[in-house]
Amino acid sequence: MGEKNIIIVRKYHSPCGELTLGSFGEELCLCDWQSGRHRSRTIGRLQRMLDTELEDGNSRVIDMAASQLDEYFAGARRTFDIPLLFSGTEFQRTVWHELLKIPYGTTVSYGTIARNIAMPKAVRAVANANGANPISIFAPCHRVIGSDNSLTGYGGGLEVKEFLLRLENAF
Repeated sequence: MGEKNIIIVRKYHSPCGELTLGSFGEELCLCDWQSGRHRSRTIGRLQRMLDTELEDGNSRVIDMAASQLDEYFAGARRTFDIPLLFSGTEFQRTVWHELLKIPYGTTVSYGTIARNIAMPKAVRAVANANGANPISIFAPCHRVIGSDNSLTGYGGGLEVKEFLLRLENAF
């Protein structure tokens, strides 16, 4: 029986809640809210897709992610340059890569993302993929809002989504 791969995880205390940061090899694969609605599903999917176990610890990538999050929450960072590993279906990964294109301080609708990926009728599927994003903040799913400019679901809760958008002066 071979050894399982390991996702190294560590808690990160943000001004709006506690996150779990996770690295697989030299890439960040997890930045998820501890209180998140989909937390167990997100971690379960990661473990299945990467055939891994979780292990508390630290890594160079997690240190970099924590440092960049500190700068982000201090208002000193608008973009991230951490290597990311998205584990999901091809469609989910397409949506998550589209999230990376949303500029700091702006918001877009689920419909806009659906149109940007050339699937204008897939608004509900885009919303589901957005909700399954395992790398919050770095892949800024908080910048996606309803077509009527309303704040809609967020894994960390709507209060956290509002906090992040206010931090970026987008709300």
